[in-house]
Amino acid sequence: MEAIDLLNSPLLLLLLPIVAFLYASVGHGGASGYLALMSLFAFSIAFMKPTALVLNIIVSGISFYFYFKEKQFDWKLFYPFALTSIPFSFLGGRIKIDTHLYKFVLATVLIFAVLRLLGFFGKEKAHLRSIHFSFALLIGALIGFLSGLIGIGGGIILSPVLLLLGWATMKQTAAVSALFIFVNSVAGLLGFMSKGEIIPISSLFVIPVVALGGILGGYFGSKKFNTITLRNILALVLAIAIFKLYTT
Repeated sequence: MEAIDLLNSPLLLLLLPIVAFLYASVGHGGASGYLALMSLFAFSIAFMKPTALVLNIIVSGISFYFYFKEKQFDWKLFYPFALTSIPFSFLGGRIKIDTHLYKFVLATVLIFAVLRLLGFFGKEKAHLRSIHFSFALLIGALIGFLSGLIGIGGGIILSPVLLLLGWATMKQTAAVSALFIFVNSVAGLLGFMSKGEIIPISSLFVIPVVALGGILGGYFGSKKFNTITLRNILALVLAIAIFKLYTT
């Protein structure tokens, strides 16, 4: 499918801002959702990866602004992961991955996205623990490399880690994930472009509609907003994409 078809796909243009809205509401940029949709519409990996990163930067930045404004961001929860994730995301962005391996890795990551949307990682621990610095550095490196490799920000993996280990509340997790996604997406995109690759022009034209979805999602999500039905629908779409990626 040609890149220009992104502008000639009304259904996709409708779904992208909805994905941005839902992801921004929980402090995410939406890359896994954008990649899932583009895979369903048969876009090439060369188009999918930079497009997802560009949209991720926009939406995660917007989401972070709203959560930061609500004073939910904790620098001490963020920087240990970012120290290693940023350089490793840049490294991952430089690597060109085999198509079949890319689809397998993306499908596996999308499973995390579905579980996150369905609320499997949505419960806070009753008592928070102090972050383990060395462990956080290792987690950051692994998530960063994977993020740059397939074109995501890594928040879909970091969020459940923070919650399951009891290192952050839901709101703190959203705020930290938003900035984590932003910096990793920038690093991954720079790594991608450092090889002489370019950003598809048509992906830039959808920024306004995706940004609108991100603004609404970030605003309502940073307050108190329930989107269970819409998240379940998106989880179904992602599940279909997972099946398609694993079987093609």
